[in-house]
Amino acid sequence: MLEHWMPLSMVLLLFAGILSGYPVALVLGGVSAIFLLFSDLPLAFSNLMLTRVYANALSNWLYVAIPMFIMMGLLLERTGLARDAFRVSERLLRRLPGHLALTVLFIGGLMAATTGVVGASVVLLAVLALPRMLDAGYSASASAGLISASGTLAILMPPSVMLIILSSLVSVPVGHLFKAALIPSALLLLLYTLYSLALAWGQRRSPLTDIKRPDEQQSAGVWRSLLALFPFLVLIPVVLGTIIYGVATPTEASGVGVLAVVGFAAVMQKIDVGSVMTAARETVVSTAMIMMLVITATCFSLIFKGVGGDGLIRSSLGLMGGGSWSVLILILLLVFVLGFFLDWLEISLILMPIFVPIITQLELSNGLTGGALLVWFAILFAINLQTSFLTPPFGVSLFYLKGAVGDRVATLDIYRGVLPFIAIQLFVLLLILLFPGLLML
Repeated sequence: MLEHWMPLSMVLLLFAGILSGYPVALVLGGVSAIFLLFSDLPLAFSNLMLTRVYANALSNWLYVAIPMFIMMGLLLERTGLARDAFRVSERLLRRLPGHLALTVLFIGGLMAATTGVVGASVVLLAVLALPRMLDAGYSASASAGLISASGTLAILMPPSVMLIILSSLVSVPVGHLFKAALIPSALLLLLYTLYSLALAWGQRRSPLTDIKRPDEQQSAGVWRSLLALFPFLVLIPVVLGTIIYGVATPTEASGVGVLAVVGFAAVMQKIDVGSVMTAARETVVSTAMIMMLVITATCFSLIFKGVGGDGLIRSSLGLMGGGSWSVLILILLLVFVLGFFLDWLEISLILMPIFVPIITQLELSNGLTGGALLVWFAILFAINLQTSFLTPPFGVSLFYLKGAVGDRVATLDIYRGVLPFIAIQLFVLLLILLFPGLLML
């Protein structure tokens, strides 16, 4: 084990820096610089690192789609289009048992299928739905769990920023990942819905507390309802459909999506310069953070491999014993555990370049080879990483929710509320692991 002291030191220093509260991107860059200076790596390794950064990040046109999808989600929130869709959906579903829970899931699915931005979805649902759910008799933990899980659908359901990053890391077309993620996303939405209906059935007070409107008001509001949902009904085929069927690249589709949102908001007189500028500023900040992480994590991953990190992981997996399936399960377990402490972006950028060569050498005998095998593994990886948004103590969705609701819901209630949804996600992960044909590869 002594020959692996340097990669082990890198990992320990990385965790120490992250737990100290220092920005993750700067920790990754600092640790990379320290070990590049004090290791015996040749000077040419620095040139290789710069070339890798330029090729993987700075010249990757696929990443241009990231700010466009972020901008789309923020505009839907800032202009009020998503709020109108929530209110209309609540009226349309009010006769169903558990209509508030169904509305949260419906809007969470619509936001996920158009933008792929978790933060905007969780905050929007928390502000609009949480007070209504608490007043309707839902427990604080159940409400918090449902809102967090519904908003987190955006990280797996296409078009997903995570899938864009993973497609670059595993070198498969992003359209293939989008298509493969449809069934897992639908399964999650279905199981969330069944759980929510069971939850509503068990409430002491019926959540059907809306005041019934006169029939003439209901009929008069049909066209208004369709108008409020129209932007989402158009954006989903325009953005997602064109990417999956190869009509447009993610970059082109995301740009058209932003223009479409601006056009819808202008027609409905819901746009102003202030909201657009605010969304643009937040987009720039979010994109800069992501790209900074991409650059520093690329450096960290390359140096980690250079000092023997891939050998450390291979030997650790070998010491665990077992065959190819055992290695795959250990990889997924490692990703799940790291999700308690690290964000999905750091896990993906650091570990995926190491895991991909290992996966391609496994003999899984499941009928998948080449690109199909990598697509299957990427989806397993993505579903696994989706749980990192919900796993305490550092689940990103939990922070978004807590920041939006303040002291109205206790942190322990949020932790308790997400546990059933984490179990559902792991169940879907198991289904895809055992039945890869569900991905329609």
